[in-house]
Amino acid sequence: MTHYQNLLFPPKVIAEPAAAVEGAIQIVDLFAGPGGMGEGFSSSGDGKHFDIIVSAEMDPVARRTLRLRAFYRLLKREYRDGLQDYYRYCNGEATTPSSPETAEFWNRAEEEARQITLGSIEGDEELNELIKARLIKDGRPWVLIGGPPCQAYSIVGRARNQAKQGYVPENDHRHFLYKDYLRIIKDYCPTVFVMENVKGILSSKVGGKGIFSQILNDLVDPTKALDGVEGGQKYKICSLVSEESFSSSDSIDGVNPKSFIIEAEKYGIPQARHRVILLGIAVDEQGNVPTHELLHTVDPVSVRQAIGGLPKLRSKLSRRSDSREEWYRTVADEVDDLLRCAELEDGELIEPLRATRNALFDAPSSSGSERVLKQQGEGSTGIQSLDAWYQDPNIKYWMSHNSRGHMQSDLRRYAFASTFAEHNKYSPKGHQQFSLPGLAPAHKNWESGKFSDRFRVQLAELPATTITSHISKDGHYFIHYDPAQCRSLTVREAARLQTFPDNYYFEGNRTQQYHQVGNAVPPLLANKIAKIVYDLVCRRAAESRDNM
Repeated sequence: MTHYQNLLFPPKVIAEPAAAVEGAIQIVDLFAGPGGMGEGFSSSGDGKHFDIIVSAEMDPVARRTLRLRAFYRLLKREYRDGLQDYYRYCNGEATTPSSPETAEFWNRAEEEARQITLGSIEGDEELNELIKARLIKDGRPWVLIGGPPCQAYSIVGRARNQAKQGYVPENDHRHFLYKDYLRIIKDYCPTVFVMENVKGILSSKVGGKGIFSQILNDLVDPTKALDGVEGGQKYKICSLVSEESFSSSDSIDGVNPKSFIIEAEKYGIPQARHRVILLGIAVDEQGNVPTHELLHTVDPVSVRQAIGGLPKLRSKLSRRSDSREEWYRTVADEVDDLLRCAELEDGELIEPLRATRNALFDAPSSSGSERVLKQQGEGSTGIQSLDAWYQDPNIKYWMSHNSRGHMQSDLRRYAFASTFAEHNKYSPKGHQQFSLPGLAPAHKNWESGKFSDRFRVQLAELPATTITSHISKDGHYFIHYDPAQCRSLTVREAARLQTFPDNYYFEGNRTQQYHQVGNAVPPLLANKIAKIVYDLVCRRAAESRDNM
C-alpha cells in the first residue's frame, strides 16, 4: 500500500470485525439535508453494508437532491445498466432522470426520500408509518443517523436570536427538535445511532442550563426522558475520537464535552469543519456494549489538492455587461490602482501586486456554466484513494462549476485579499490590513473588529475553513486563493471541499445548491464513521449469536 493509499484508509489497529450480519443493515436518516451522512453510510462496503429505508428532509429542493441520489444508489446496487439514465440526466442529455426502463427505481426513490417536517403532527405520523412499514422486525440490527437543525445552537444563530426583541430561548422549538430524534430512538430502539450537530451546542443554554448536558442525559435513557418511567432501552454515548463515554450510571459533571468534537481536517477532509458527533450504542441486558474503533488521524488535505485540478474560471461582472475583455479591464484597473496606493502606503505588497497584474494576461476566459466540459487529466488531487472517491469517468462535465458575478468594489477586495494571502500565507483581517484606499466596505461596524474576517481567502496549502450555508448569500468568506481568477468558490468547489463525489448532482438554482452543500455532513467523514459502525454492529451480532 502506497503512502497516499494509506493516507485516507489507514490499516486497522484493532481486531478484524466479526462475521458480517445477514443482509444490509437498515438505516433511517433524519434531518437528512442533501444526503451527506447518508451518502457516506450507503457507499460503505461498496454499497453492501447499509440500506437506507427512509430519509426525511423538510426542504423541498434538498429532498429532490435526496431522491435523485437514492435513484442512483438503487440503480448501482440492483440494475447497473440503468445507470445510463442517471448519467444522461447529469450530462444534460435528458430532462428527466428516469426512462420507462428505470421508472420502477425512480418510484422507489420517491418512497425512500421523503419531504417530512419533523416536529409537526403530520410529519411525525408519516415518519412513524414509514418506519413501521419498512423496518424489519425480526431482531435484526438497524442504525439511526442524522442531525437536528443547528440554527438555535450555532454561535452565529444565537447572536441573531439575542438581537430579536422579546426572544425567549425556552420558546424556540428548534432547541427541542432533537426530541424528535429521541422519540424514534425510544420507540424503535436502534442498535446504534449517530447524531451530529454544531460545536456551539456545547455552550448553548436554555433556562440557564446547558442544553448539551440535557441532551446527553436524555439520550442515554430515552424512555425515562420522554415518558418518565424506567425500563426502556438504555444507551452508552461514545466519542469517535477519544475514549470518552457517558452512561446512565455516570455523573454528567465528569464528562468533557469537547471530547465529542470531531475536527474533520485531522481525518482527511480538506476542510476545518468542527462538529459534535455522538455515537450511541444500545446497552445489552448485562449493561455492556461492544468495543469500537476510533477515527484514525491522517495527513491534512489542502484546498489546492481538493480543487486545484478543476478548470480555472474568471468571475463575472455583476450589474453591468459581462465579457472577458470588460472583466480584464475592470480587474486590471483595480490592481493598477492598488499598485499606486501600495507604492505610497505599503511597499511590501508592490511585487505581489505586480505579479497579480501580470497573471491577469493569462487569466481564464470562461466564467463557467452549469456544465463545464471535462478535459483529460482534470480533477486529480494527487492522492489515489481520494481520486477514487471523487471521480467518475461517466460524468462528462464539471457540474455546477460557474462563478458568481461580483461588483467592481468587491473585485478590488478579492484581488487584494488573494494577493495578500498568497504572499503572507494568511488571509488579511479587518480595517488594519485592508488599509489601502477603496477596500473598506460601507459597513458602520467595519472598524469595530466584529467583522474582521468578512473577506476571507481559502488558503491554497491548508484545509479550507468551514463551508457553511452562508456561502449561499455571498462569497466574501470563501475567496479563491488564485488572484488571477479573482472570485469566490463555485458550488462544485465547495462540494469538493465537503467531499461530495463529482457525480453528486444538486437540484435547484445556484443559491439553493450552495445552501445544500453548506448544510451537509462531509460524505467521506460519514463513510469513515460508517466503517466503525458496521464493525460495531457486526460485533454486537456476533455476541448475540454466542449468547444464544
